[in-house]
Amino acid sequence: MAGQREAQSVPWFADERPAEVIADGVRLDGRSLEEFRNVFLKTGVISQASGSAYAEFGHTKVMVGVYGPRQSERRVEYSEQGRINVDVKLASFATRQRGIFGQSPEERELSAGVQAALEAAADLASFPKASADVYVLVLEAGGGELGVAATAAALALADAGIELFDIVVACSVSRVDGCLLLDPSTDESFREQGGLVLALLPTSNEVTQLVSRGRWSGSQLREGLELAMGGCAQLESAARQCLKDAVVAAAAKQRQQQQQAQA
Repeated sequence: MAGQREAQSVPWFADERPAEVIADGVRLDGRSLEEFRNVFLKTGVISQASGSAYAEFGHTKVMVGVYGPRQSERRVEYSEQGRINVDVKLASFATRQRGIFGQSPEERELSAGVQAALEAAADLASFPKASADVYVLVLEAGGGELGVAATAAALALADAGIELFDIVVACSVSRVDGCLLLDPSTDESFREQGGLVLALLPTSNEVTQLVSRGRWSGSQLREGLELAMGGCAQLESAARQCLKDAVVAAAAKQRQQQQQAQA
């Protein structure tokens, strides 16, 4: 038609990766090398679930729902121990790449990583012959998805009332141009020469999951782990405060309901 502009396909992510992510010791988003992005944690966000949590680390946004413990819908070998099943999905709009049919290799890798991080924390003997199904949805992938998903999933398990030996906290570290960056963004991870994700039980410092990629010397890996452990200590405070806030809010709601019933 005369005068009509030709339609163009505009991708969701049209921006290019920055050439550098560190300038004069400061990251592009203004953070210091050992600083987290803005962190927001909240439980009880899915009313139909047994337990749920939402975690936001900068542009990384993750929602988790836990269902059960209940009789497993999967055909598995008989066991007196309970079982945790984890299914991670990336929303179709979460990444630069378009989704594929079925579970992608990245989703399978994230599912296995989160499950390994959680299994050592849960008292599986407390729900024998049953399973807790953990569904993780990555709403936006802005970097450090495995650590954010593991932390959110642990909060959701606690919200579901599943007995835990300790809360799980996890964070990522990237090595870029000789600098160690805590809680890297997607652009920082893209430029890394090495990266790692550490999940642990903070009270005992028991590591439940460790994933490394790239090349590390012995001293570099030691420094990276020390930074990750320090980051996990910071996350522990935020995670425990999130659970305390949920308990206080639930108690206040119960008192309000009792007062309304007596009125």
